[in-house]
Amino acid sequence: MNIKDIHNVYFIGIGGIGMSALARYFKFIKKTVAGYDKTASPLTKDLESMGIDIHYEDNLALVPQGCLNRENTLIVYTPAVPKDHSEYRYFIDRGFAVKKRSEVLGLITRDTYCLAVAGTHGKTTTTCILAHLLKESGVAMTAFLGGISEDFNSNFLLEGTKYSVVEADEFDRSFLQLSPDIACVTSMDADHLDIYGNSEGLKDSFVEFTKRLKPNGKLFVRNGLPLEGITYGIEDDSDFCIRNIKIENGAYIFDLVTPETTLNGVKFHKPGEHNLLNGLVAFAMAIQAGAPPHRLAKALATFKGVQRRFSYQINTDEFVFIDDYAHHPTEINAVYQAVSQMHPGKKVLAVFQPHLFSRTKDFVDDFAESLAKFTSVVLLDIYPAREMPIEGVSSQWLLEKISNPNKKLVEKSTLLAEIKTQKPEVLVMMGAGDIGLEVANIKKELL
Repeated sequence: MNIKDIHNVYFIGIGGIGMSALARYFKFIKKTVAGYDKTASPLTKDLESMGIDIHYEDNLALVPQGCLNRENTLIVYTPAVPKDHSEYRYFIDRGFAVKKRSEVLGLITRDTYCLAVAGTHGKTTTTCILAHLLKESGVAMTAFLGGISEDFNSNFLLEGTKYSVVEADEFDRSFLQLSPDIACVTSMDADHLDIYGNSEGLKDSFVEFTKRLKPNGKLFVRNGLPLEGITYGIEDDSDFCIRNIKIENGAYIFDLVTPETTLNGVKFHKPGEHNLLNGLVAFAMAIQAGAPPHRLAKALATFKGVQRRFSYQINTDEFVFIDDYAHHPTEINAVYQAVSQMHPGKKVLAVFQPHLFSRTKDFVDDFAESLAKFTSVVLLDIYPAREMPIEGVSSQWLLEKISNPNKKLVEKSTLLAEIKTQKPEVLVMMGAGDIGLEVANIKKELL
């Protein structure tokens, strides 16, 4: 398929973070863009403000007439859309060009110098840091991000077409559609077992991803992962390494060691050693795109962050409120490490909304262990997303496994009252479901 021959692009599930970035791209290159999503959201409202026609009912009559022209229309869908969706079935049955988001991303980036970030954790932050570094270094690139960068206030950036920066998503094996020049793997913890069956299936998929590199491509691997590549790490023997870490005024100050040089006194403001590693590999990848190391080091210090990735909503001496997307035990552990390091000795309330019945079932003991570390824990009901309930799997089941006695299961409607009752010194809200929609109101009430 040649994108130049496409006049209309119709998205089924346009409100997803990856889908909306593609929608922005096609709007930027002057295609007619429209789409469907199940519910309105800040993302869809933003797309509508750009002149994109969006409806929220599975109804073919609401699809713009131009998008019903099979000859010049591309249909893009997310795997989260059920196969009995009537609009999806219409386009499939009538022979339209119907492609997954990942396939389209592969087509767009195929003829660019592609930098791809893979891993079960850290993809979005690393991709956003990489895009920020390249922009600050004047590299002509297009970036498709898996979150809203606080530097760009967007999940899409178009600064040129020579280079592309993409988040290589392992869900549904999507990243196997990419053919990067430079790639990294940040982590390979078991996840998406509803797709892969077991952790070995997931690891095999990451190995397959590394084989997608173009000839002479380079792979960066966090030190300790079972993959061959250029390594990065903290206080170890990695090819790219962070050493001599200090914390000053809530920021990290450290030395950054590369195979060629050592940069002293580098500054980075995002809390947590996991974020230090994300910044390090983004730096290493940016060097491969020809950006000068000293300029990249300065750019690291100005990275603002990603919405819902350890995002400070309130940060005063009396009270701290942090919002985070963490939805896996490893990510919750990373949040705990960052909170403990930046706010030692504080009373921390963790509010967690489990995401997916299958993930809760697969990792319930690990979730219980991770959550028990906080001073107190409040659980919300499981956010089902694409799934139907699994018998016996519930937030109450998880709650009973948490060894910390300071624990409670509440409804969203009573969450604010519970937070006020507990009066924590640090409030951390975590989850990948609709818990993020509660943040603005809670922030307003607690200011």
